[in-house]
Amino acid sequence: MEAQPIVPVILSGGAGTRLWPLSRAEAPKQLIDLVGGPTLLQRAALRTAGDVGAFGPPIVVASARHADAIEAQLDAVGVKPDCLILEPVARNTAMAIALAASAIAPSALMLVLPSDQMIGDEQAFRQAVLRAGPIAAGDMLVTFGITPDRPATGYGYIERGEALGEDLYRATAFVEKPDLARAETYVAAGRHVWNAGIFLMRAGACVDALDEHASDILAAARAAIAAARREGTRLHPDEATLAAAPSLPFDIAVMEKASRVAVAPVAMDWSDVGSWDSLYAIGARDEAGNVASGPVQAIDANGCLLKSDGPELIAIGVEDLIVVAAEGAMLVVRRGESEKVREALLAIAAKRSEQG
Repeated sequence: MEAQPIVPVILSGGAGTRLWPLSRAEAPKQLIDLVGGPTLLQRAALRTAGDVGAFGPPIVVASARHADAIEAQLDAVGVKPDCLILEPVARNTAMAIALAASAIAPSALMLVLPSDQMIGDEQAFRQAVLRAGPIAAGDMLVTFGITPDRPATGYGYIERGEALGEDLYRATAFVEKPDLARAETYVAAGRHVWNAGIFLMRAGACVDALDEHASDILAAARAAIAAARREGTRLHPDEATLAAAPSLPFDIAVMEKASRVAVAPVAMDWSDVGSWDSLYAIGARDEAGNVASGPVQAIDANGCLLKSDGPELIAIGVEDLIVVAAEGAMLVVRRGESEKVREALLAIAAKRSEQG
């Protein structure tokens, strides 16, 4: 019997608040030009589009407000989605995956892809997915890990255990973002990989794991799909059902609790493009170590990310700064601290709420 194509499930519900002011709720990071060329959403869709025999057309789970933009961007790169599952309210990745799994044939393998990541070596990634296919078909939940090249504190880690095959291991522990001392220990020991949030699993096995560990989320997903409104390839799950459902990441709801979990380390030049610091890390630097785009002038400036979408930006005599002028707002933060942008936005929103 010929194997079924793997179904890519692209998650495009993130708001990308850590990349404010360029990334906004109306146009999050996966839908804007951050790195030149295709958007991150388009790159995610193209990641499997070239191998028609192994991969089928994608299912995209996204916010309903972005439906038109997503369809336009996919059409621009020649990718025709099988379905757009359009969430009226965001309920994190466990719900997004549950919605997709409820709409896929139980025997099919589903490849869950965040829409906001960069992968430099696409071939290495596809090979890792195909290599993991047999154990995923055998009802292992497979997650893909990135071999760390530094003791990063902004990523979760996965500890690998016994070997299950070529570059495949049993996952023995999921670790939340560690402090620097623990991260250094993980890198030195060589048993931990960064958690990329990419999963390969049989849709039926995913449903079974959700039923065992997050039955309330699965029940809500099934009810929302059963009551969904369909418009062509657009599927609108029931809003009231989703609004009352729990909001949890898939890792916490399922992967950290399930017993049949495998990790596939892969070297693929990966970045989650989760912050301005990560954009600096993958950007093209000049002789002074600056990454600049837009109407920018750097004089005696070193190691800075300087970006403007219109206003003239001049940086003089500064080092290791991130300065972004976009969408009528400006961000200035020291390099290495851009993870705090989200905290600042939450604080501003709370203050505005108190003021009425």
